[in-house]
Amino acid sequence: MLTQNDLVKFKKLLEEEKVLLETELSELGSRNPSNASDWVPVKPAGDEFGADRNDNADIIEDMQDNNAALNELEGRLNQVMNALLKITEGTYGTCEISGEAIEMDRLEANPAAPTCKKHMREAV
Repeated sequence: MLTQNDLVKFKKLLEEEKVLLETELSELGSRNPSNASDWVPVKPAGDEFGADRNDNADIIEDMQDNNAALNELEGRLNQVMNALLKITEGTYGTCEISGEAIEMDRLEANPAAPTCKKHMREAV
């Protein structure tokens, strides 16, 4: 069972990670105007499409790399946001699969963990 001090500690860690993730996301992309929780890649500053097909291909390749990184960061941000919501709802630290308490060492390693160690490889 998590104490109030534990919840305060994990909330602080999650909020710090949220800021870091949003900063990293804003360096690679921008928020989708029609869905604020979605991020889209942007063309790197200074890169302009032109007549050179190789340069254009390089720009597109960079945008694809950014998109892959965006997807990974966006997934982690969603996990962090979900964990913060659980703190607010009073369900933080409970495995989404079994309903049992998530081990303290697992939460310390990954404060956004949605499952206990037994279920950590299972999709939620």
